Amino acid sequence: MRRSKSDYVIHTVRNALRVLEAFRDEVELGVTELARRLNLHKNNVFRILATLEQQGYVEQVGENEAYRLGVRCLELGRAYGASRSLLRLARPLLEELVRRSGESAHLGELREFEVVHLDGEQANQIVQTGLRVGRTLPAHCTALGKVLLACSRSDEQERFDREVIGRGLGARTPRTLVDRDKLLEHLHGVAAQGFAMDLEECERGLCCAAAPVYDASGRLVGALSISGPAFRLPQDALQRSAVPALLDVAQRLSRQLGYVQAA
Repeated sequence: MRRSKSDYVIHTVRNALRVLEAFRDEVELGVTELARRLNLHKNNVFRILATLEQQGYVEQVGENEAYRLGVRCLELGRAYGASRSLLRLARPLLEELVRRSGESAHLGELREFEVVHLDGEQANQIVQTGLRVGRTLPAHCTALGKVLLACSRSDEQERFDREVIGRGLGARTPRTLVDRDKLLEHLHGVAAQGFAMDLEECERGLCCAAAPVYDASGRLVGALSISGPAFRLPQDALQRSAVPALLDVAQRLSRQLGYVQAA
């Protein structure tokens, strides 16, 4: 009988990756705090950090014994982007979306029913949406997540209903859809119209629209979004300007990836 890949896991390597992932939302972390967060012995964390530092993946900050990510992480991130045609092709289109809309733009994909922001471009506004590159958010209350759910395969939607909705949806704002039937009806409408909107459902004062991106095989590979403060991007402004720009750019990106829409 074929063994599961989990049987081959090297726990020290896994813990080293957990240490690196702890810096996702933190600029600096010390040994004690890392040990507490990861439930590891301080000596193990120190040894992992020493190894990562030697290889350039973390660096010590001054004399305060805290650590931050090193330049090798940046090099890996760039290599990741260069290896993926989606990211390479999307970069100039994100910049175009910002020029056309005057608002921030993101590229995202769905992983285990959370939206991962793969890339983004920030608008030059005094009040603007911050970049979310590398961050994850729940799918049910974001424009990116809703369009990725609505345009995904039926079996993925069924799994989302069973594994996520079935456990209960969290409300991030008073406008978040948490009722199962209302959300599924909403997603049906998103699939029909080909775009999604988030009207302060994820964060108060933030509105967003998103459109799907497909590859040559017709597989949904991501989505593009435009987001901005609600006072500049209320629903009518999203529909009037953001949605047409998104649909245009998302369709062009899909064609660049080889997608041919059925007649």
